[in-house]
Amino acid sequence: MDFALPIRIYWEDTDAGGIVFYANYLKFFERARTEWLRSLGIEQQKLREQTGGMFVVTQAQVDFHRPARLDDQLLVTARLQTSGRASMTIRQQAFLQSDPDALLSEASIRIGWVNGADMRPMRIPISLLELLS
Repeated sequence: MDFALPIRIYWEDTDAGGIVFYANYLKFFERARTEWLRSLGIEQQKLREQTGGMFVVTQAQVDFHRPARLDDQLLVTARLQTSGRASMTIRQQAFLQSDPDALLSEASIRIGWVNGADMRPMRIPISLLELLS
């Protein structure tokens, strides 16, 4: 099941052409991933304090299909696609809230688990993997 976060488009999200600046979709996807984790009881700062580890984006593949504009309301989704011992891939999509068939952008975001102090890859704690699956 996909987690969905509503996001409204503000003036600051748009470019000179009046459409959402493409890089802002990465911000929307980040917010949705963070809130997805929160919905599962995972607070990233607490997680880092307790385990010493944290997630970092290691790869992002984004496709853009249709533009969003000022005052549009979006639904931005997050769903675990694959997981391994040190990384996972999250499937994300942005839709117009008024038309759930209107896919605006979609991404495959790979996140790795690293030591927060030296940024070296680590194994994702088993308890975290179980919670995310």
